[in-house]
Amino acid sequence: MAGSADGRVTAGVLIIGDEILSGRTQDTNLRDIAKYLGVHGVDLAEARTVSDEIEEIVAALDALRSRYDYVITTGGIGPTHDDITADAVAAAFGVELEEHPEILAMMAARWGESPNAARRRMARVPVGGVLVKNPVQGPPGFMIGNVFVLAGVPTIMRGMLEDVGHRLKGGAVTISRTVRVEGSGEGVIALPLETVAKAHPDMSLGSYPFFGDGGYGSNLVLRSRDEGELAAAVEELVAALKGAGIENVREIES
Repeated sequence: MAGSADGRVTAGVLIIGDEILSGRTQDTNLRDIAKYLGVHGVDLAEARTVSDEIEEIVAALDALRSRYDYVITTGGIGPTHDDITADAVAAAFGVELEEHPEILAMMAARWGESPNAARRRMARVPVGGVLVKNPVQGPPGFMIGNVFVLAGVPTIMRGMLEDVGHRLKGGAVTISRTVRVEGSGEGVIALPLETVAKAHPDMSLGSYPFFGDGGYGSNLVLRSRDEGELAAAVEELVAALKGAGIENVREIES
């Protein structure tokens, strides 16, 4: 496991599934994971999407887990033949898969009988893995090394995330504030934004334009781990925008 040279705690996300790459299913998990990690002081540094092929999953997983403090995978832990995430994770760590007795007991209690072969696939966990609770429905995910293996169904994935946070050794939490500019394009706000960005090189400043029936403008998002510096930068940005003749400026909830 390799952390960031600047002391940040970082993570990568690996989204697994042909249905995502084909466009049949729209991924929303990345957004939810990024928000969740941010609350725990972990920066999402990279995300990859791969097909349901063991070699592709192993290669991506090895690259991410050697580069970042944590990796979260989503998808491919169901009962069908193309749900091969557990196989790929076991291959990446060089261990065997075993049917976890706790998962088998959960299945038997739920269905009132011994699970069939398809359901037993969902009980397979790499040797050395520990379970990640699933409070929604179905079997749990698992963690091995610095890798968390979660379901692809968004509601189930979000439930599993609740058993991930307490296992993360996070850094300082990033705080964000948003300044909304209405009726002015990016060309007008570029110089004030650049001036504030240069004065605060350790902060993240982004411009996100919007268009609609109600008009146009940009949401200027400032992010920092230093609450005092963030507050100062917001004041400087508002002053710089108004100094450039832009009056319709206000801070909104991030």
